[in-house]
Amino acid sequence: MIDNIVIELFLLSIGASFVQRTTGFGFGIFIMTMLPAIMPSYGESTTLSGILAMTTSLIVVVQKHKYITWSRLLPILTTFVVVSIGAIFLQKRMEYGILNVLLGITLIITSIYFAFLSKRIKVRTTMPVQVTAGGISGLMGGFFGMQGPPAVLYFVCSEPDKDHYLAMTQTYFLVGNLIMTLTRAYNGFFTMTVATGYVYGIAGVVVGNVIGSWVFRHITGSLLKYIIYAYIGISGVTFLLK
Repeated sequence: MIDNIVIELFLLSIGASFVQRTTGFGFGIFIMTMLPAIMPSYGESTTLSGILAMTTSLIVVVQKHKYITWSRLLPILTTFVVVSIGAIFLQKRMEYGILNVLLGITLIITSIYFAFLSKRIKVRTTMPVQVTAGGISGLMGGFFGMQGPPAVLYFVCSEPDKDHYLAMTQTYFLVGNLIMTLTRAYNGFFTMTVATGYVYGIAGVVVGNVIGSWVFRHITGSLLKYIIYAYIGISGVTFLLK
């Protein structure tokens, strides 16, 4: 049983890291499609997802830190931190079944949005938009460890090139996941199970980054993205049917 969990964690981490490396986001979305099924609780699932994603983001931030523009980052990041902390405290009081339904609905909406709507919807980089994106991202991050979609939508529109986009998104994810990990630890979600899972998962993160880097250089990403979106949507339906 333990061996199966180790293999599943390793493979999930490869897949999540691969997605993050090829699309710029999606670590939490991918890994949370299956992680709650093999971890003892949602809190531990989101904690493990967060620290693995944090490791991935740290690598990019070190490489791209000179492209960070704090004036565009702080409003959305501050809102995210406040809302996500509240969501984590609320998560501790919510039933497993309710979280299953919410996660399923979130996955389905996310897959539909990125498959059909993301290129049609343009957002303005105003303060209300930053606060709204940060708030929605905080709810998704606090409950499910998948804060990416609202933030990605904002940064795609606010940043002038891919270097700034990568620097801003990964700094956002790094700081956000750090704060959420500390909050989850305070709420008792950072357990030995999480620490052990990180040891196995980090190997998968490295492998996924290497594979994703190679794929990114050799194939177009459009077909890959639609396969990922379909997988996310099907996973959401699966959670609703549990």
